Amino acid sequence: MRSQLTLVAALLAALLGMLTAPAAEAADPIRVLIVDGQNNHDWERTTPYIKRFLEETGRFNVYVVTTPPKGAKPAAWNGFRPQFEDYDVVLSNYNGETWPETVRNEFEAFVKRGGGVVNVHAANNPFPDWPAFNDMIGLAWRRADFGDRLVLDDDGKPVRFKAGEGSGAGHGPRYPYPVVVRDRKHPVLEGFPAEWMHPADELYHGQRGPALNMNIVATAYSDSSKRGTGYHEPMVWWIPFGEGKVFTTVLGHVGRNQKQDEWPMRCQGFQALVTRGCEWVATGEVTIPLPENMPTAEEVSLAP
Repeated sequence: MRSQLTLVAALLAALLGMLTAPAAEAADPIRVLIVDGQNNHDWERTTPYIKRFLEETGRFNVYVVTTPPKGAKPAAWNGFRPQFEDYDVVLSNYNGETWPETVRNEFEAFVKRGGGVVNVHAANNPFPDWPAFNDMIGLAWRRADFGDRLVLDDDGKPVRFKAGEGSGAGHGPRYPYPVVVRDRKHPVLEGFPAEWMHPADELYHGQRGPALNMNIVATAYSDSSKRGTGYHEPMVWWIPFGEGKVFTTVLGHVGRNQKQDEWPMRCQGFQALVTRGCEWVATGEVTIPLPENMPTAEEVSLAP
């Protein structure tokens, strides 16, 4: 009896130790730095919104750095020195003037050494004069003569247009469209519906760039009746850069004064892409579960 009581006491002690283990043994929070400050889209409202839904996962600590406004004097940029190395992920909500050379060099070094990057919507529009940035994003909002264009045909095969061949970047009117997952084994897209309806949004087409080392994970058909191209345009992709990973989605247009009930950033699929994309570029794994009410092939699903 005494030995049995000793065994029970030992088991209870072990169980209590597991229940009261230091919180530090849980996964450390991922540090995300959002960069904003210039954009032809409504960054003043979307940055706090992105910050909120990232933090609601419980996986991230999110910080924000804001550039000087467009047209600011060079001296105003002296205070813009993000300490990229203090973070695991840089999420860009920026589309504006080129950063100072020192900042560009530090950003390149951050990614090469393994830092993660997530670009949201127009964040692949800026910096045509920054070669490394164009390598990181592969495709961008550029003129037709800037670089190659990469799309998929109806059989899912890549079609490459050379610089100057065909049109440059653009989009038709905003309308709801299905997004098709092209890599269902990718950790960010694992468990996603093979196709899901996305609410009314811009559908970028004709983007240009080096288009090298691109891993296209989701596309949308650019309907010619909507002033589109008749091809399946990349919507989500990633590119390795040094030891780091750069994850881009061009979904998520929010214009100035656009009513929040019309924001495509409310799409549960979009939010899953961004949250899981941030975790993946930081750790190489995804533990954040998909929302219970994911969109389907027939219906959109919006966050409250």
